Amino acid sequence: MKMSPILTRLLSLVLSAAPAAGFAQHAGHGPKDTDAAQAIQDPANQGSASESPAATAEKKTSALGPHGGVMVEQDGLRAEILVEETGIKLYLLDIEPIESKGLRATAVMKIADDPNQRRFDLLSQPSEEDGVRLLAARYDLSRYGGQTAELKIEGLVYKSTKQSFPNLVANVQFPLTAEQSRATAIADQKICPVSGEPLGSMGDPVPVTVGDQTIYVCCDGCVAKVKADFAHYFQKLHKTTELIAIPATEADSDAIAKQETCPVMDEPLGSMGTPLKVTGLGRDVFLCCKGCLKFLRAEPEKYLAKLPPLPAPAVTKASAADAAHVEAQKLCPVMDEPLDAMGGPYRTVVEGRVVYLCCPGCAKRLHADPAKYLEKLASQGVEPPVAR
Repeated sequence: MKMSPILTRLLSLVLSAAPAAGFAQHAGHGPKDTDAAQAIQDPANQGSASESPAATAEKKTSALGPHGGVMVEQDGLRAEILVEETGIKLYLLDIEPIESKGLRATAVMKIADDPNQRRFDLLSQPSEEDGVRLLAARYDLSRYGGQTAELKIEGLVYKSTKQSFPNLVANVQFPLTAEQSRATAIADQKICPVSGEPLGSMGDPVPVTVGDQTIYVCCDGCVAKVKADFAHYFQKLHKTTELIAIPATEADSDAIAKQETCPVMDEPLGSMGTPLKVTGLGRDVFLCCKGCLKFLRAEPEKYLAKLPPLPAPAVTKASAADAAHVEAQKLCPVMDEPLDAMGGPYRTVVEGRVVYLCCPGCAKRLHADPAKYLEKLASQGVEPPVAR
């Protein structure tokens, strides 16, 4: 079909005007129509849309991205915004074949309750991840620790082709500084699990860290007790039934030797470094590495069944060396009878602690539910001694 000269001229004008829409399309990231693109890119037009880009971006924000930041999606552009003490990072996902070195943008930060805005130039950075492009602004942001902010990413453009992308908006929270994290942990814990005294009552609280967990004690004198039985004090503080995993210590050597292998991987314990001690399953379980923890947590019965049977609890008559501890405990935690009421006192070791009983028959109930009876003793102000 032959078009008239007038129609041909009109079509030519329409096609030549298309690139001036202010938004160069890129496969997978283009808008539905040019008017929508202009409303996003032109600040003067943003208020005219039925819903602002900020509202749209916030709707598409998820909790965490692969790098620990906030995920945002706008008009097909997927990004992750991460704020740290040392600056701001913008990860652009799935925008190949564009190279990082050709990208730039501006981050506009508005701290809650602060009328001022702060602007940061985001410059391209090397990225070794396929399909991920990284822009960053290096700046000391530690002063904002713990605060929330609205962060807008504006003027995101690929310089070599002048290709532009939608603005992004996210609500972010700055990480706590080390000092803030310490103060928060101390305020949450409140008391020393060894002495029962308020933290701070005997000077600066002292941290005791095992693995990824930290317990604060009131003074240096309490440190050794926590190190000797970290899991016990952690459970005492948090009253948790969750699994607690910490690196095994020298005190666990006999138990590790008896278990021999990891129930998840069937590898010798110690073949992948220091075994992991897991409590909270009625008995201690040792794993070869942290990677096995998720499997134990998902199917505890399966892996408990692979462990060697526990030996019958050893029960012996208390000796003169136990006299001070017997006097401190006074009552059998199982029967609530005086420790000498049935021929005792007797002693047994449970979860690394020496507990005194009125008779050997109480040992079975104690070992079947040690947390219950240790908590009962703790409520009576009794701190069972660590087994030596």
